[in-house]
Amino acid sequence: MPKLVNFAKSPALIAGTILFALAGLSSSAQAQQKVLGRLGQSTSATNIYSSPSSRSRVYYKVKAYEYLIVRTGTGSYTRVVMENGKYGYISTSKVATLPYNVISGKTQPARGTATSRSAGSTSRSSVLNYAVEYIGTPYKWGGNDLERGIDCSGFVQQLFGKIGVDLPRTAAEQALVGKPITRLEDLQAGDRLYFWDKKRGKIGHTGIYMGNYFFIHSSTNNKGVATDDLRNPHWRAMLVAARR
Repeated sequence: MPKLVNFAKSPALIAGTILFALAGLSSSAQAQQKVLGRLGQSTSATNIYSSPSSRSRVYYKVKAYEYLIVRTGTGSYTRVVMENGKYGYISTSKVATLPYNVISGKTQPARGTATSRSAGSTSRSSVLNYAVEYIGTPYKWGGNDLERGIDCSGFVQQLFGKIGVDLPRTAAEQALVGKPITRLEDLQAGDRLYFWDKKRGKIGHTGIYMGNYFFIHSSTNNKGVATDDLRNPHWRAMLVAARR
């Protein structure tokens, strides 16, 4: 039975022979690497079928929030890439497509997205390019290691440090730095999000907006670095600030 392409943490977003076969190529060869599809994520547990019909063979039972390589949609079904290179089909209502292309071993912003329209957004795009490479890094309270263990504010601080932006260590302190974004519809990929911690009575969590309502963060809920949907009532109720 065909399986999904496996996703892993740094240095390559996706593990497997499809991608590692291109490791070590020259820069000119890398420039010609094929785009495999868009980065996607299931929004709930569902089936991936052999054809765009629930009556067809079940290729794979996907869990909620598993990562996918998304190709074209066919109405109520979206085509995804399986581990053996074949296509499977998932209900379009059960998958979110992020504005990132999956290429050999990494992701890149898809052309025409908000991440490539200005010098400032190019810097934020770089942050997100780094961020997706660390999907799967375990959560560690007070951690600062992007590969071995990191917490939410450490994750944001380390990533912005890579583009020369010096942020404070805690989420509450970071929320005071930068241009405030007051409307959800004004969010752009690369903006920082800040969430309220009721137990501590202050801002206690942070992540980075990716576009299409998704954001990336290191959290105890996910046991590490992963993406989440800002439309989820849990996160919307906690969101209290955003900075650019």
